[in-house]
Amino acid sequence: SIGLYELFINGERAGNEYLTPGWTSYKNRIQFQVYDVTDLLSQGNNAVGFTLGNGWFRHFRSNNRADSYYDYLAGIVQIEVEYTNGTKETLITDNSWKSSTGPILSSTIYDGEMYDARKEMYGWNKTGFDGSSWKGTTSVDQSKDILVGAQGEPVIKNEEIKPIKIWKNDKGELIADMGQNMVGWIRLKVKGDAGTKITLKHAEVLDKDGNFYIENLRAADQLLEYTLKGEGDEIYEPHFTFMGFRYLLIEGFPGMPTSDNITGVVVHSRVPVTGNFECSNELINQLQHNIQWGQKGNFVDVPTDCPQRDERLGWTGDAQAFAPTACFNMY
Repeated sequence: SIGLYELFINGERAGNEYLTPGWTSYKNRIQFQVYDVTDLLSQGNNAVGFTLGNGWFRHFRSNNRADSYYDYLAGIVQIEVEYTNGTKETLITDNSWKSSTGPILSSTIYDGEMYDARKEMYGWNKTGFDGSSWKGTTSVDQSKDILVGAQGEPVIKNEEIKPIKIWKNDKGELIADMGQNMVGWIRLKVKGDAGTKITLKHAEVLDKDGNFYIENLRAADQLLEYTLKGEGDEIYEPHFTFMGFRYLLIEGFPGMPTSDNITGVVVHSRVPVTGNFECSNELINQLQHNIQWGQKGNFVDVPTDCPQRDERLGWTGDAQAFAPTACFNMY
């Protein structure tokens, strides 16, 4: 895709990879992913759909200009079907597909996501959905010569953590402490009236007075804004962004949240732990712990410079200095 994507077949998400197709020098190469979707198919009619987001393709920086490789988003899907009788069929995207906007009002790598659950369209990626009001699609003149198979390990959900403390500080700010500086996002569970708007702001530290501190983020907002549809318990996770944080500033939540309402989803490239170190000195052990979590947070598709402020891109100076340690810890 030109823009990040999530692919669905008969309402089920294909694969467990996130932030696909990943970061590349998009004018020179764009990666594609291959999935075995056999178990997602059904007898009879089947439905295929995908959602697109800006990702690293289109984003805005502090000088109010767009850093964009393209001024549009697009996707291409090719499905290879082999029937039990040995015949084969290839299905591809073309101008017969339809398109629409949805509940994701905005989504960028640096600023986060705005999501209005009232705009959800139940069954949009399933058979039987009435898409008569949807618009058509347009083919773009995009070279296929720069398409390459995925080059690195995919970004996946690796673990989940719960907040260790939720409180109001002296300024009346509602803050949650995840107990660990992490990279990923929050899974929010909430129940309330339709139209209720909840904002989650993310920060790595508090100031000396215990107040929420985001000056180090510079131009990155890294916030989530979720508007309820008002239908019982609602579960929300962002789609095309990630945050570097330990603390949350929660605004607009109906009532006082508990750890049941907040789950930290840790994401990074699928690199298994291959080395560890432990000694009798707890300070050195803590240093090793910090190094490992720093590596998790900066291995998000490519080795990045930092996961929280307005950078989040590959930086070979840091990667060169850290390479021996990185290969010891994970490979």
